[in-house]
Amino acid sequence: MKHEYRKLKKSRKALYGACNNALLYFVLIVYFLFYNFSPMNRFISIITIFSLLFIFGDASAKTEYKIEKHTSPDGKYNYTTVSNDPLKARVYVLKNGLTVYLSVNKNEPRIQTMIPVRAGSKNDPSDATGLAHYLEHMLFKGTDKFGSLDYSKEKPLIDEVEQRFEDYRHVTDPAQRKIMYHGIDSVSGEAAKFAIANEYDKMLSALGAKGTNAFTWFEQTVYVNDIPSNQIKKWLQIEAERFRNPVLRLFHTELEAVYEEKNRGLDNDGEAVYEAALAALFQKHTYGTQTTIGTIEHLKNPSMRKIREYFGKNYIPNNMAICLSGDLDPDETIKLIDAAFSGYEQKPVPAFTFVPEDPITSPIRREILGPDPENIMIGFRFPGIATHDALVMTLIDKILSNNVAGLMDLDLNQKQKVLASGTWPMQQTDYSAHFFTANPLEGQKLEDVEKLILGEIELVKQGKFDDALLPAIINDLTFQQIKGYEDNSSRTSVMSDAFIHHLDWDKVASQIDDLSQITKQEIMAVAGKYYGNNYVVVYKRIGQRNSPKVEKPAITPVAVNKDSKSEFLVKNIAMPADKIMPRFIDYKKDIQATKLKNGIPVHYLHNDENQRFTLYYLLDMGKKDDKKMAYALQYLDFLGTDQLTNEQFKKKLYSLGCNFGASATDDQVYVFLTGLQRNFSDGVTLFEDLLAHAKPDQEALTAYVGHTLKEREDAKKDKSTILFTALNAYGKFGKRNPFTDVLSESHLKSLTADELTGKIHDLTKYDHRILYYGPVELKEVVENLDRLHKTPAKLMPVEKEPDYTYQETNENKSYFVNFDMAQAEVLFLSKSYQYDPLKVPTQQLYNEYFGGGMASVVFQTIRESKALAYAVWSNFVTPRKKNQPNYMFAYVGTQADKLPETMDGMFDLLHNLPKTDPIFEQSKEAIMKKIETERITRTDILLNYENATKLGLDHDIRQDVYAKIPAMNYATIDDFQKQYIKNQHYTILAMGSRDKVDLKKLAQYGPVTELSLDEVFGY
Repeated sequence: MKHEYRKLKKSRKALYGACNNALLYFVLIVYFLFYNFSPMNRFISIITIFSLLFIFGDASAKTEYKIEKHTSPDGKYNYTTVSNDPLKARVYVLKNGLTVYLSVNKNEPRIQTMIPVRAGSKNDPSDATGLAHYLEHMLFKGTDKFGSLDYSKEKPLIDEVEQRFEDYRHVTDPAQRKIMYHGIDSVSGEAAKFAIANEYDKMLSALGAKGTNAFTWFEQTVYVNDIPSNQIKKWLQIEAERFRNPVLRLFHTELEAVYEEKNRGLDNDGEAVYEAALAALFQKHTYGTQTTIGTIEHLKNPSMRKIREYFGKNYIPNNMAICLSGDLDPDETIKLIDAAFSGYEQKPVPAFTFVPEDPITSPIRREILGPDPENIMIGFRFPGIATHDALVMTLIDKILSNNVAGLMDLDLNQKQKVLASGTWPMQQTDYSAHFFTANPLEGQKLEDVEKLILGEIELVKQGKFDDALLPAIINDLTFQQIKGYEDNSSRTSVMSDAFIHHLDWDKVASQIDDLSQITKQEIMAVAGKYYGNNYVVVYKRIGQRNSPKVEKPAITPVAVNKDSKSEFLVKNIAMPADKIMPRFIDYKKDIQATKLKNGIPVHYLHNDENQRFTLYYLLDMGKKDDKKMAYALQYLDFLGTDQLTNEQFKKKLYSLGCNFGASATDDQVYVFLTGLQRNFSDGVTLFEDLLAHAKPDQEALTAYVGHTLKEREDAKKDKSTILFTALNAYGKFGKRNPFTDVLSESHLKSLTADELTGKIHDLTKYDHRILYYGPVELKEVVENLDRLHKTPAKLMPVEKEPDYTYQETNENKSYFVNFDMAQAEVLFLSKSYQYDPLKVPTQQLYNEYFGGGMASVVFQTIRESKALAYAVWSNFVTPRKKNQPNYMFAYVGTQADKLPETMDGMFDLLHNLPKTDPIFEQSKEAIMKKIETERITRTDILLNYENATKLGLDHDIRQDVYAKIPAMNYATIDDFQKQYIKNQHYTILAMGSRDKVDLKKLAQYGPVTELSLDEVFGY
């Protein structure tokens, strides 16, 4: 009923608009015809009237999103489309209930695939939480046709493992459980002798897939691949078989991986905050009463039987969809999908029922302790995604936070009343929630941050926001949609979400238009209805984390027959496919080079997809060359001009559908503007005015320095920053490195506003070049930039500082940082030879074989066979500049008590490369197919050229890789490994809790130096 009422409201608005226009036309006709008596004036009047009719008629017309029914040319398939749908998607429902979404995008010869299932953690049995997520893992293990040497012999053993787990989960005595698990481990080891691990990943790798993955959340489990367009038949054969009869093989080793994933979550304070907020918001619904990974108790007592039952009930065609976007022929593709999945039988979908939540009548407060930086999360409950109020919440979210001109952006972030703040709308089928997050300033109470956020919400309730903000938001959403729909992954995500939440496609296609119809009064009414004292607030404070750990079971490493192949795999790989020829960048042909009148180089690339432009100003001067410049660029975000305040500038830029940014790497400055081409001149004018006339603001600078110092302290509490940024830089360069080479606290406090704004004003006075990607021709771009881009007659040269000195890896050594965490995480790195383009093809083949994904040697050995780590990878990394060295990297994240075994396993692989012919051949094939179907497009072409120039290349290096890979044999990478990896010295960078990590074991690989956070961070 509400749906029809909204349509009626729209019709009335259109009618009122038509009446108003008719009145206007009548007045104009009377004036022009009766008060302009000359024939020529009357002729001009008539032309003017028709012009106005066209202009006003077009302006008042509402875009129509009408569902249209079609039949395929052969008459076999019915499908629907929606008029004016930006994705031009076709929606099919096959006879067995399987829903199919197809959207054509010819930008590259690839197809993004998603297979969503309407079954997530909300559907887990209450006595077996985490089941949906565990099933997601198991659907990579194969079926009775692939993944097994002999399923007839394997099945009885798997059945026995299943029964033993059923018996095990009902026993509580620790001693008895240990004995029983030993039995499970023994039988599992026997069953594993018939398993061929990772055949799914091997097949996907062989057909040139990228991004092979899956994820589980509240209401969905989604299986993801990015495949070459000529491999769709093979892919469909694999997926149809994958969901036909999955076998829960290697169950207990994968259970270890799930344990590790749980432990990683326990080390994440942010996840604890989120779970606490959900539990308080949804005290009856499974959104809050269950977590996706599940409870520790349920993970310790898994049920293979319940997982099989869950699969049988939920993985049925009328509860699943196939979403494809890319280079496809819809009429042919639907035939292939039907042929592959028609054998699946439709069944009743399990009903999901829930008890409605009680109203929240006063704030619910929760507290989380841990080592991560302090923050706050506030949540309000909303109705489900399909409701009008949830749609209005989407607009309220943008009014409060759109990263540029939202109330919180301007009042809290820009005025630096908090360290950072933002919002997040979580929209699900049964309920939605609106979350607000913020990080406090140094010494600021979380309760004070809470009041600030509630104050901004109150402004929305009272309608105290600019009316101009609403059309600006619609403008920005339009731009973001144009940008997002350039990417097939975004396109399929929209399809997948629509299916999961039962959204009609016309409502998906019309969402921005529907948002544009929402009035300020509606916003105020919805805000008043849902934002009161009915919220949940979670305070994340610094303190001792008191989270339990999932203890590792005793698991014996299993043999996984890496060299074997199932008949299904052999036949699938052998299926013929049309050849796709690679397309390499020709820098001289693809990029047009010219100069402005003042001699500034311009590199131009035409955008023939849409009306979006991106403009870069690039300086070969980085924070290494001028440490203050990096701070000036960040300070710029808080400034206005002589004519506009910072708030006025942000609002004006946002209203144009434009966005800008400025940042510095070690050796380069990037300043960019992006937006809708129709506003190019206005956007550049505004942008240039800011660069030339940024107005000093000492108060903003003082606050910014305080923010910077607080962020530095918070970085010491973030384990990812500690390991991958700070400790990594320390291991490569020593104490003086790009991370620690920053202004000291005293130097920061001595900065002046005039000094930093002076650097901003000087930006375009230095030698620089311009990159443009957009829809207008080069001549027009140059004419506009000659007029708009203000520079002096003679540009200043850039003064370069020497590069940082890389430490030689001439002995094994270990650095350890103590941090409160359940896991231990380790990086292994070794400095190698300087960049050599002749070795790049061999490097890429080695990487694909050794550490390039789930089918690689590292993953199959460390995780699949030995169950030693959830996260493990390795990469021989190419530098950014030709005079820099390559580095061998490897990483493991594991339970602290398993670190000794994991270290042994990784070092054994680094020094002894195992030979597995099937993986090697698949690695070669994977590289070739990825290159054949990879298309570097849009601004990436310009940036690819920039990167190639830094490496001294005058051509697309992929050409060399593609030409040389076919002639390579295993001896090529074996020799490479022996020369550059085997018996090399390694710097080991480890972090974990000192009371959990075996430092003596670490010392066996090199003397251990324990570093404080102050030493690693340099402040």
